[in-house]
Amino acid sequence: MRYLGLDLGTRTLGISISDTTMTIASTLKTIRFNESDYDALIPELKSIIDEYDISKIILGFPKNMNNTIGDRCVTTIEFQKKLIDEFNIEVVMQDERLTTKEATNYMLEADISRKKRKKKIDSLAANIILQTYLDKEKGGKL
Repeated sequence: MRYLGLDLGTRTLGISISDTTMTIASTLKTIRFNESDYDALIPELKSIIDEYDISKIILGFPKNMNNTIGDRCVTTIEFQKKLIDEFNIEVVMQDERLTTKEATNYMLEADISRKKRKKKIDSLAANIILQTYLDKEKGGKL
């Protein structure tokens, strides 16, 4: 069994996956979809959940920097409900503030081109979301 990490955007879904010991997160892919067409994500997510025997989904929760909940949070909560209804799997919300900035900084330090960064940013943000959750669950860093 594994965990799946998701970074939901308006047109992209970054996906990461844990190893079977739920210790290390790795980027998997980014799914592109028509703006706000979250139903289009369900078939591909089902395939990933079945293929990797996913037991829990960690969904990035985009709170505002002042800890308030905005429109993106409402959309994310609706998506969480959709995932639970579709897959009957626990979906945990993980604070994702600054994950995209952190992912961008990693890629800048690695001297990755702007074009390549654009393709990888969402899956790397999902990876940070999942790794943060795994570390917290194992009693590691927060």
